[in-house]
Amino acid sequence: MKALTRRRARRREEEAESAVFVQPDVDIVEDKNEYRLIADMPGVGKDGIEVLLEGNELTIVGRRSQEKEEGQYLIRESRPRNYRRTFVLDPEIDTSRIKARIEQGVLTIHLPKADAVKPRRIEISG
Repeated sequence: MKALTRRRARRREEEAESAVFVQPDVDIVEDKNEYRLIADMPGVGKDGIEVLLEGNELTIVGRRSQEKEEGQYLIRESRPRNYRRTFVLDPEIDTSRIKARIEQGVLTIHLPKADAVKPRRIEISG
């Protein structure tokens, strides 16, 4: 019962936050050793990024600081955005080796495959 109550409270928190956050555009690339999650978060630097792993859920949060230009805006189409997105990870991901890097507003998360699921060559005797 407590777990259900916590889930409902968490869902309400996430719904409230979703009004403030937008989902970043994401590409996911797979090769034989890993998945790479590539998220576009313009204007977000290292200090504004949080990558959280809770159970099998990976959450990325990016906060863009609002810089005020001198003078009066005549047109303002660019708004500071805060980003948030959650992914459910497969059990085949080795969560102890996840690495993340942000460069010029592009977050890349390396999600290594567990050795047990990587393809391997079987030697033939005879």
